[in-house]
Amino acid sequence: MSGLRRRLRISALLLTATAMLAGGCGGGEPSTSASAGGVEEPDLVVGMLPLPEVAPIQIGIDKGFFKAEGLNVKIEIIQGGAAALPDLVSGKLSVLHSNYVSAILANASGKATLKVVGDAYTAKPGNFMLMTKKGSPITKISDLKGKTIGVNTLQNVAELSVSALLKANGLAPTDVKFAERPFPEMAGALESGQIDVGFLPEPFHQVAAGANGAVKLTDMFTGPTADFPIAGYLTTGKFATDNPKTVAAFQRALRQATELAISNSAEVNTALGKYTKIDKATADLMQLGGFSTSVTATRLQRVADLMLEFGYLKEKYDVNVMMAGGASS
Repeated sequence: MSGLRRRLRISALLLTATAMLAGGCGGGEPSTSASAGGVEEPDLVVGMLPLPEVAPIQIGIDKGFFKAEGLNVKIEIIQGGAAALPDLVSGKLSVLHSNYVSAILANASGKATLKVVGDAYTAKPGNFMLMTKKGSPITKISDLKGKTIGVNTLQNVAELSVSALLKANGLAPTDVKFAERPFPEMAGALESGQIDVGFLPEPFHQVAAGANGAVKLTDMFTGPTADFPIAGYLTTGKFATDNPKTVAAFQRALRQATELAISNSAEVNTALGKYTKIDKATADLMQLGGFSTSVTATRLQRVADLMLEFGYLKEKYDVNVMMAGGASS
């Protein structure tokens, strides 16, 4: 009997050990970061605008992609990349979702040393619009002379793209006035007459049209700015140097989440309900498609070159210095 009890005890211990190992693996394969010895900094705070383009971050959280890489990712909603840059530099944010214009300006001016760790969005038809108030006498681009155009922040991708549009239609940026208005307030500013035209991304241009009858003046990113790189995910050069495994883990999880966003719009719509106030009816009408899994220096150079053309930069800027390892793979 004692031999039988011994065998039963050993079998029970083996079963317990097997269960513990299975629980530790979470039912899946060990993550690359785990096999490489873990990440340097598991807790990340990602600052991002409440826009559809950052849905992969929410998807990555919901689906456990970040967790599988040993990362605990939290979201902090911001008004704009330029405004939130000090929080990234100070370490309050680990990663910042920002338009590339603000990021390049910060690097070129010496205000920060930033690295691109992932791409967020490339402009596609229907994603960004210039909108006018219902009944506005502004019906063509040449009518914009002397008018006030609302952008979420000054000297960012919105102002730069509008400048390119004006030039293509015989006007200069100095022919208009740019005024800052957060995207959620843009429709109200347009309706009240604080601005004559508003630069609105999805879903805000649809909300403005549905709620106030706002009218599309033009689709923003066409012609010379078609497929224009809009925004990406940035960290500081110091963070990237000190935490290479963390950055690589973030990139792998982000790429996985972005691939899911590209292949399944239903996942995007579900994610939007978590970090925005976009209702399902509006989400179903949105024209998505600008999600991107990679950014190359060649593509990003388009932004810097356009900035040089319109005086944002004093000399040609080589964006290769901003590329973090893995950002273009």
